[in-house]
Amino acid sequence: MTTSLQLLVTSLLALAAPAAALAQGQAQAQAQFLPSPAQFDQLFPERIAFYSYEGFAEAVRQTPGFAARGSEQQKRQEMAAFLGQIAHESDQLKAQREYRRENWDHYCRRDDGIGCAPGQQYYGRGPIQLSWNYQYKAAGDHLGLDLWADPDRVARDSKVAWQTALWYWMTQPGVAPQSAHEAMWAGKGFGATTRAINGVIECDKGADPDTLRKLNRRIDFYRRASTLLAVPLSEPLGC
Repeated sequence: MTTSLQLLVTSLLALAAPAAALAQGQAQAQAQFLPSPAQFDQLFPERIAFYSYEGFAEAVRQTPGFAARGSEQQKRQEMAAFLGQIAHESDQLKAQREYRRENWDHYCRRDDGIGCAPGQQYYGRGPIQLSWNYQYKAAGDHLGLDLWADPDRVARDSKVAWQTALWYWMTQPGVAPQSAHEAMWAGKGFGATTRAINGVIECDKGADPDTLRKLNRRIDFYRRASTLLAVPLSEPLGC
């Protein structure tokens, strides 16, 4: 090999090295954290078949950014927060539909220009208990599904159930300044995710016994998930 050719090859390799390192760094930054099937089973030992680990894992992989930003600790903290919240919302993945049937007709807001489909009810369904007509409409628009006209699909289709839970987690702030995902990424603590999910009822209502019981239950599930995933708690825990 001539000297000039050697110099050319050396120069090309030098140029390629930083690009390869950057690509590797980006891939590592976007690598999602997933609990193992055994960890999932340990956290949800009584879950119903509708909420399978495979369905959960597939939905996570199809949600870029979830449990994928920042350090390994940040990724694990977000996953622990998500698992803790859905454990509370879905009765440890045993509830496809909201238990309190007397509330099923209470989730139709008609002052938003969306209205409610004839004969449909928008009570809580799925891992995060998606509720209200406007939330079903927004989630369906994101997923390319008409969940406004067929809200019960969230309770019939496991894939859709997981997708709506992650959609809410990633994008919906509720009464909070940011979504649960953004709150965890910004280091706002587990309490900020509760505000994004149910802030009106559990964060702004006052410290009555029932509210405190619900908040403590969420925190207890989060502690369990954090211990299982070997990650420090993201504080503050309350909202």
